[in-house]
Amino acid sequence: MIKTYEANDIQVLEGLDAVRMRPGMYIGTTGLRGLHHLLWEIVDNGIDEAANGYASTIQVFLHRDNSVTVVDDGRGIPIGIHDTMKVPAVQVVFTQLHAGGKFNTEHYNYSGGLHGVGASVVNALSRWLEVEVHINGRKYWQRFESYEKDGKIHAGKPVTQLEDRGHTDFQGTKVTFLPDDRIFEDIQMRRDIISKRLKELAFLNKGIKLILVDESQEEIITNTFYYSGGLKDFVEYLNEDKSPIHPEVIYFEGEKDGIKSQIGIQYTDSYTESIFSYVNNIPTREGGMHETGFKTAVTKVLNDFIRKQNLYKGKNGGLTGEDFREGMTAVLSVKMHNVQFEGQTKTKLGNTEARSALESIVSENLQAYLEDIDNQQTLKVILEKAIKAAKVREAARKAKEITRKKNSLEGAPLVGKLASCTGRNPKTNELFLVEGDSAGGSAKQGRDRQFQAILPLRGKPLNVEKKRLDQVLANDEFRTIISALGTGIDEDFNINNLKYDKVIILADADQDGAHIRAILLTFFFRYMKELITEGHVYIGMAPLYKISKGSRVEYAYNDAELKAKVKEMGRGYSVQRYKGLGEMNPEQLWDTTMNPAKRSIVRVSIEDAAEAEKLVTILMGDKIDSRRQYITTYANFNKKDIFQEMGM
Repeated sequence: MIKTYEANDIQVLEGLDAVRMRPGMYIGTTGLRGLHHLLWEIVDNGIDEAANGYASTIQVFLHRDNSVTVVDDGRGIPIGIHDTMKVPAVQVVFTQLHAGGKFNTEHYNYSGGLHGVGASVVNALSRWLEVEVHINGRKYWQRFESYEKDGKIHAGKPVTQLEDRGHTDFQGTKVTFLPDDRIFEDIQMRRDIISKRLKELAFLNKGIKLILVDESQEEIITNTFYYSGGLKDFVEYLNEDKSPIHPEVIYFEGEKDGIKSQIGIQYTDSYTESIFSYVNNIPTREGGMHETGFKTAVTKVLNDFIRKQNLYKGKNGGLTGEDFREGMTAVLSVKMHNVQFEGQTKTKLGNTEARSALESIVSENLQAYLEDIDNQQTLKVILEKAIKAAKVREAARKAKEITRKKNSLEGAPLVGKLASCTGRNPKTNELFLVEGDSAGGSAKQGRDRQFQAILPLRGKPLNVEKKRLDQVLANDEFRTIISALGTGIDEDFNINNLKYDKVIILADADQDGAHIRAILLTFFFRYMKELITEGHVYIGMAPLYKISKGSRVEYAYNDAELKAKVKEMGRGYSVQRYKGLGEMNPEQLWDTTMNPAKRSIVRVSIEDAAEAEKLVTILMGDKIDSRRQYITTYANFNKKDIFQEMGM
């Protein structure tokens, strides 16, 4: 029986106040991330309806005027008069901060919406917003606007009453809004960003259909995301360009103490683990208690099989969790109440009860799965891979000890290679990883020695995607980078020991330079991921052209900039095309690429961990066809925003 959802179920915690004054407090940024946050807030409301069994389809429409529409076929926002506010409940939802029906568990068992800031903030940061509620056979409509009056912007004010617009056969909610160009740097939503998130939501909510219709261009493009297999399909998608060592995804779900969990696992022949976790559909990029419980259970269950079968005689007769997670691709989806997020970016689950719940769910279900007679071959290949990993681990441990000893020599191994800076403040210091000795020499001469250190790279470093940790540690280039950064690596990584606030990759704008960037980013992603997630890794953008006319000198980073600067200069100019960084003298390199007042650098970020994982696998893995297709479609390393487009 469906519970009724009435006006008085809408609770008001506090009024809408000062959202436009400090939008960063509510959506984090007024850039692309904040812009799309508005859309996620509305989409999440539809997902919550679907996740609780009240909706099956959510549609997103991108319009030519940059407005966006979200339609769900849920119950519809209540339209009755709210007892306290004395206005329709739908108006309360869009005009009062933290107003909604999700503050108790009577109407929504699990909700991701409370992690966000609500529909009212979307309204406050839009030029206008219109809502249609289709409920009980009637269609209701209301419009809100952010308008200027008496020299002040009045945010998200209702400019109409809630209107009854007649009969409807549809049930659900339709919200259309235009992001305010007085707030955001750019108000055009990106189809690729939206597609990735809708695909992720479709994986996490099996059987729910999400449709994206892009009407913003001449040709209408429609994408539909629907996965009947849920997390099984998600894991298979992540492993498309890897080589699984067992054919079927291990899948199970369970509930403990009100905490529900779905888990998909599949091992590949790779050497790194890839675990992605979500709580109420929200990515927990920093992990948390649910991941801890999962890892503890996997280690315990698999070690029990090792001991029972007397397969390994290592320390204490068992293997480590690291051994059992080598090559693992896993997705965890948890649904729970009263979520507590922690960490630098509030994406780490802090609820201790999630640890014990996941440990219990995983232990019981994983053991039952692997004991099944039909799954004995899967158990065999998993244990064989873990035992092999344990034998290699000892060699890696010795290599780590050597690296730690070298680190303790205060840079002795780096003499003649690393040009240190004189400043001792890690919060202001920068380390440039420079392609080639020639460019490295120019960078050493042109830098500001007070805060800039230079580490030339001789040749291409190792592609770590295809190597074990002990092989990575045996590589001179990476051992030098590890020593220079001071953080350690992998399980020993500690960002508090980082010696430089910015690690800037400086390579030529050609195919070889692009490959070196990809290799270094893969290394950081696999073994020092926190460097990226905490915003310490950058790409230095060197110019492609030098344009001169008399004493005037300009630089262009791509052909479009060259054309514009040439037109600006008029006749009598000369153009020099740089083939590489080594062609620049120290003064030019400083002026174009290293001077903080003039340079252009791109911070590397991970917006979508699962998509970043897949991207690294495509670019650096063994599947040549996938890599060729991706590079043909996307690669233009002269573009300043290429790494944002790539999801990195």
